[in-house]
Amino acid sequence: MKDQVNDRIDQYGGSLKNRCQCALEIVKAVANEIGAEKVHSRLSPFAEYNESGDSYPKALGLYMVESLNKYGILYCHIIEPKMKKMGEKYECPCCLLPMRKAFNGTFLTAGGYDRKDETDAIAKGRANVVYGRWFLAYPDLSKRFELNASLNDHNKETFYINNPVTGYTDYPFLETTQLLMNENSKLFNHSLLYFLLP
Repeated sequence: MKDQVNDRIDQYGGSLKNRCQCALEIVKAVANEIGAEKVHSRLSPFAEYNESGDSYPKALGLYMVESLNKYGILYCHIIEPKMKKMGEKYECPCCLLPMRKAFNGTFLTAGGYDRKDETDAIAKGRANVVYGRWFLAYPDLSKRFELNASLNDHNKETFYINNPVTGYTDYPFLETTQLLMNENSKLFNHSLLYFLLP
């Protein structure tokens, strides 16, 4: 879809509309086959990974979300402009709000968020759901935020591997973490008592 990597000269190259046509045809075909309520689209118009940027990312993102409205898909997931390259976070004046307003369905976003960013994005209407790597390490992240509870350390080495368990389903729930902390505290207290007794 991006003009810095799409050098086609057929119906899928050149104009913004042409460059987006292939993706939209795929969305339409999948929605027709399995139902739009099971389809979503993830877009990263601002990303510049592997030199795959676009000259007008705002226009690209806005065109895509407006076009996706025709198919009634379940949700649209867009990467924030402040996360242009892997591991690099930028303060950026760009905002997803125009895309959020243009899209008729549920709007998810991700990209270098911390807890404050997530709260602000929801409060200011930039997204319905803020999603990202935090959820990989916390099976109960919302509950932890609600209770202001301790957080797990996430392991970046397991983010994008083909192991279906490691790094995705092996992080402890809050109750397990608290139970371990309580058990460790009991062990410490018993040991302390043991050493204090004559």
